[in-house]
Amino acid sequence: MPRPLTSRQREILTAVVESYIATGEPVSSGTLAQSAFANSISSATLRNEMADLAEAGLLDQPHTSAGRVPSAEAFRLYVSEIQTRQPRPATPSQTALLSHIDTSFAGVAGTPALLERTSHVLAALSSGVGVAIGASGAADLLEHIHFSRLAASRILAVVVTRGGVVRDRVLSLDHDLSLTQLETAANFLNEHFRGWNIERVRAELTRRVEQERNTYRQMADAVQLWSQTVPDSATVEHTVYVDGLANLAAFPEDRARLRDLLAALEQKQQLVELLNAYIDARQGSVRVVFDLEQQSPNLAGLVLIAAPTHVTGDNLGAVAILGPKRMHYESAMNAVSYIAQVLNQLSPQADPGRTLVP
Repeated sequence: MPRPLTSRQREILTAVVESYIATGEPVSSGTLAQSAFANSISSATLRNEMADLAEAGLLDQPHTSAGRVPSAEAFRLYVSEIQTRQPRPATPSQTALLSHIDTSFAGVAGTPALLERTSHVLAALSSGVGVAIGASGAADLLEHIHFSRLAASRILAVVVTRGGVVRDRVLSLDHDLSLTQLETAANFLNEHFRGWNIERVRAELTRRVEQERNTYRQMADAVQLWSQTVPDSATVEHTVYVDGLANLAAFPEDRARLRDLLAALEQKQQLVELLNAYIDARQGSVRVVFDLEQQSPNLAGLVLIAAPTHVTGDNLGAVAILGPKRMHYESAMNAVSYIAQVLNQLSPQADPGRTLVP
């Protein structure tokens, strides 16, 4: 087993990571002695310690005469220390970050607008890709439903949820319905099920029909229309907002790989699967994932910083940043954590407190 790092080696490794994040250049012992340690540690001592860190797999040397750059394992260790250190008072830069986020969300209302703004804000703050995913469908609450007759046996159903999501679906029926029948069915559903969890509506319709078959025989049209409008009570649809794809153009050197990467990110379902694979809603905290290539080879070299969030009650979603290993982790983690809380404030279970990554 490799030897544990000494406190000085940890300090040096942190300095190397932060210098590389700031400049993007390999870090030499001479530069580190002046910039990070104000010559309190000699260049020769730093050179020896950095050689030991390289032997431990924490530093790489891209060229014979160049300085060192952090390895993936070094970034993991750096992030782990950010997550586990004792909480500290918010710095002015952290306070400014929260203030900027608050200003960015001022006046934004409705789930779609909030999620769209989230992806934009995260992309701007991180210079990476901002992702916001909202789960709609069965988990949302019904506000209003309307049916329109398009043609014989063809109906347009429009569902509006309490979260502000509007979904439409064209229904093909086995028999025709008049405008009066459609209006009666919509009125029945709106009167009896406004504010209900969409997942529960069909089960309750079925129960009522079975319980009082004669009374609800006239509502058979409503049952059929609802069943086709929401065809599977277990289905959850995801709305995915992505912003900042162009930010990645500055990082990968291989243009062919960049095209593959952008194509992968444009597949919204892949992003949903990625977040589902790594984000645990029960944990409720920010997670940083480095080995994305295990889930998708096209995402090799990128880092995911993500947290689960709730929008409008039970509507589970996630917010995330996808970026290169060279990013400002603490500010990115704080941004993801705080924006998740901003969205959680729309939930009855919301915790109004602000929590920074320690």
